[in-house]
Amino acid sequence: MADQRDETIQIETVAADYIEGWYAGDVARMNRCLHDDLVKRTPTSATGDLRAVDKARMLELTAGGGGEMADPEYETVVFQVSQDVASAAVTSPEYVDFLQLARTVEGWKIVNILFRNRS
Repeated sequence: MADQRDETIQIETVAADYIEGWYAGDVARMNRCLHDDLVKRTPTSATGDLRAVDKARMLELTAGGGGEMADPEYETVVFQVSQDVASAAVTSPEYVDFLQLARTVEGWKIVNILFRNRS
């Protein structure tokens, strides 16, 4: 099923832009992979409430140096692709990020991220 494999490769490329862009502080890569309506959330440890950031804040954080780690090892798993939506996970040295993606006219973009620290 070549089309499904192509979709998986495209999603893996978007995930690489996200995690490698973060660790390299590469705003162009981060901007390229995030949907304009992105919401990234993490539960707070004390209350379980969700702390959220949007695309603009992610770009600011990335510009400030991001994860500042050269060549981090990470693993990407694409769970499912169903027409114009997909889900994947990226496990990096510091985080586990669960990604929800949508196909746009510009290609796949990350719309939602739920993450936690690995520690």
